[in-house]
Amino acid sequence: MEELISTFVRSIFVDNMIFAYYLGMCSYLAVSKNVKTALGLGVAVTFILVCTLPINYMLENYVLKEGALSWLGAGFADVNLGFLSLIIFIAIIASFTQLVEMVVERFAPALYASLGIFLPLIAVNCAILGGSLFMQQRAFASAGVATVYGLGSGIGWLLAIVGMAAVREKLAYSDIPKPLKGLGITFIITGLMGISFMCFSGLKI
Repeated sequence: MEELISTFVRSIFVDNMIFAYYLGMCSYLAVSKNVKTALGLGVAVTFILVCTLPINYMLENYVLKEGALSWLGAGFADVNLGFLSLIIFIAIIASFTQLVEMVVERFAPALYASLGIFLPLIAVNCAILGGSLFMQQRAFASAGVATVYGLGSGIGWLLAIVGMAAVREKLAYSDIPKPLKGLGITFIITGLMGISFMCFSGLKI
């Protein structure tokens, strides 16, 4: 339980996908103009992370990595399919992205229209692929830990994009120098928010 809590908190605040690794910046910058739209995309990203990380964990540990197929017999103990991991991870992510796109289009057409091209582009969102690659690199103890990491990473990304959207909505009424309007002030605020999240780097559970 302690490992799960630690993984969850660290993935939100310490290893935040946006402010620690700057992954998923394209969607973050483009969609963070409206809180409602940003919230919808953040929930979609969180859902895909939660669904794909445990599946990719099981594939990594029981199919792909060296010795993973030993459960089929001694003859498979030396098989290493690790070179396929990137392709398979992306295929799993793309499948769930297609599912989310169909659901959003069916039940929230206004959100689907406002997200535009950035909803299907979740399939190549580096924050989601980064979650699976970090899972692979850190060799989590179980699928449960991988799931918790996916949930925390998604919530961290959601907090980042919704927080930025809230700030940018307020900036619309602020007197900002003309050269800094738009992406200029957004980059500055992102940097400041990243520095603020660095305060959590000494957090220990």
